[in-house]
Amino acid sequence: MKIIIVNKNHAQARSITLGGWTRAFLSVCLLGIPTVVGAWGYSWLVSAEKGELFSADTKAWSEILSARESDVSGIEEERRTSEAKIEALTSKMAELQARLMRLDALGEKLTSAANLDEGEFDFNQVPAYGGPSQAAPDEAYEKPDFFAALDHFSDQLDSREQQLSTIDALLSSRDLKQQAFVAGAPVPNAWITSPFGYRTDPFTGKKAFHSGIDFTARSGSEVSSVAAGVVNWSGRHPEYGNMVEIRHTAGLVTRYAHNKTNLVKAGDVVKKGQVIALSGSTGRSTAPHVHFEVYQNGRVVDPSTYIRRTIR
Repeated sequence: MKIIIVNKNHAQARSITLGGWTRAFLSVCLLGIPTVVGAWGYSWLVSAEKGELFSADTKAWSEILSARESDVSGIEEERRTSEAKIEALTSKMAELQARLMRLDALGEKLTSAANLDEGEFDFNQVPAYGGPSQAAPDEAYEKPDFFAALDHFSDQLDSREQQLSTIDALLSSRDLKQQAFVAGAPVPNAWITSPFGYRTDPFTGKKAFHSGIDFTARSGSEVSSVAAGVVNWSGRHPEYGNMVEIRHTAGLVTRYAHNKTNLVKAGDVVKKGQVIALSGSTGRSTAPHVHFEVYQNGRVVDPSTYIRRTIR
């Protein structure tokens, strides 16, 4: 193998002849050096220290990814918890709103039953509040837990509801007492033509006992019950004509006689002031009127006592 070397000016050339051993040595150098460097680099990369380095990096990235996944799971859990709380809050608010509506209705009923002045208690309006804000000294404001505040408000509603229910029960009891209280006349704005007691009988002209009170009334006028009770008898009587008898509390019984038409039947429950008949002149009667009698424990008594009586 011959190598020719030319100088810079190309004026002179020099040739070198390489023998077989020289060529072999150069080939080994040119090919072996890269191989050795590559092998050394590979061994360096796969050495224990470098493996630990790359392993540490991989572990760090794995921890970062695990932390990110944990954060995502935590956010999802917080979202589910928040949705559950909102759902519970919505349900609680709906319950409180329903209870407030019942309290408003009960309050309006009690206001009407108690005959309070119009506008004195308006349950359709939000209560009015006012006044300066003055914090207590040396006391820092602490934000209350929202659900605890709702529970406290619910307890207040329970208390108000119990109070209003008690008042309602008392008023209902008073109303029942008023309903059962025998008082008043069976026809309004009527004058008495014949009182209770002895009188001259209009048919015989002789002195006879009159067991009730007669009220003037045009034929067909409304006859009302003076108290709540149960119709004990409703039908035709030879002397009373069409008559209605009502049994009340405390052993009291009232009779309404000479009716043109009876509007109730035996067994009916009637209210105070309910129309039970239309006035007429049936039976032993000279003209349209209402004959009214009161019995106490089976004994006839003067109805005028009950007409003028008032509840205490």
